[in-house]
Amino acid sequence: MTHRFVRAALAAALLLPFAAQAHKMWIVPSATVVSSDDAWVTVDAAISNDLYYPDHFPAQLDQLTITAPDGTAVKPENPWTGKYRSAFDLPVPQAGTYRIALVNQGLFANYEVDGQKKRWRGKADELKAGIPANAKNVQVSEMASRVETFVTQGKPGGDALKPTGKGLELVPVTQPNDLVTGEKATFQLLLDGKPASNLKVTAIAGATRYRNAQGEQETQTDKDGRFSFTFANPGMYWVNASSEDGKTSVKEAKQRRVAYTATLEVLPQ
Repeated sequence: MTHRFVRAALAAALLLPFAAQAHKMWIVPSATVVSSDDAWVTVDAAISNDLYYPDHFPAQLDQLTITAPDGTAVKPENPWTGKYRSAFDLPVPQAGTYRIALVNQGLFANYEVDGQKKRWRGKADELKAGIPANAKNVQVSEMASRVETFVTQGKPGGDALKPTGKGLELVPVTQPNDLVTGEKATFQLLLDGKPASNLKVTAIAGATRYRNAQGEQETQTDKDGRFSFTFANPGMYWVNASSEDGKTSVKEAKQRRVAYTATLEVLPQ
């Protein structure tokens, strides 16, 4: 993998979830609910114009974290990255809910050299070497994103759903693998472990390739960070929220941008 490829992948992972734009990053499993302890799922991860149709760029798996129902970390099987998507297999022997996430964090900088505007993207420990010493008007932003999905074997539940207290995270009120059409699904968003109030949350059904309009559903978190959707149609849904503040962990950065994205499956009644 070339250095240029890694840079492009990092930039895509950090920047894409923050706005309602054509390219969206996602993880989608071949099944969200399985019934036996010898079951496997295959998971795709990509950045695409259409949900969930890989047509632009593969998501990188170097920041992949998989948490089993008992809270332990799980390694993916048979991981690979192609031209338009990455994929891996996952055995699900434990009863309960697995959390599969791409967790990315890095920096984005704008600056000028000899009157020309430049941009840099990378990790915090690369900042000093990445910005020329003669750069002027340097503006650094910190960015963090979590893109995830859930797979349950048997009955939903377990320690994988516990928040880490870092960045923007989803806490299930309604179990994420127990969603059906016509019934209200409720979740909570936390920002650094505290309720994330007054955030806009967008849900978009998959298969946008076959629709003329995105068909977004929008809502807002309440003072406790809770929000709800009632889904009219079954299928996979892309759920996204983002926020900006000044709570950076790197002194050079003056602004922090955080985002959360989940793929949730809604089943028919």
